[in-house]
Amino acid sequence: MLDWASATPVSALAGGVLIGAAAALLLVFNGRIAGISGILGGLLKPTASDSAWRVCFLLGLVASPWMYSQAFALPEAQVSQDASLLIIAGLLVGFGTRLGGGCTSGHGVCGIARLSTRSVVATMIFMATAMLTVYFRHWL
Repeated sequence: MLDWASATPVSALAGGVLIGAAAALLLVFNGRIAGISGILGGLLKPTASDSAWRVCFLLGLVASPWMYSQAFALPEAQVSQDASLLIIAGLLVGFGTRLGGGCTSGHGVCGIARLSTRSVVATMIFMATAMLTVYFRHWL
């Protein structure tokens, strides 16, 4: 369970600044959008000149929690769902990112920052779907 007492506006702001800075730096220095599904998808059809930055970006995503854990305690994660349900959910997310032309990081962070109408609409759909899912899952 998430300990809401440990979540502070300062930590939320710091996380948002880091995510925004990483997305901005990738765009400024590489001319690329920091959409995780697009970065990972680009490795499935690699080109020699395009793979190195994608691998480095993804390694950074994986290494970051470990680096954080060297200085601070990680919150305890509890998974209370069956593995088969998680696999189905992951496949649906993958299908949704292909259908929507990107993932929440690409549309929600980068697309909205670029004032993309398509990204604003996609993010509103993501958020509405998430809210409805939580409502139906927990309250009905």
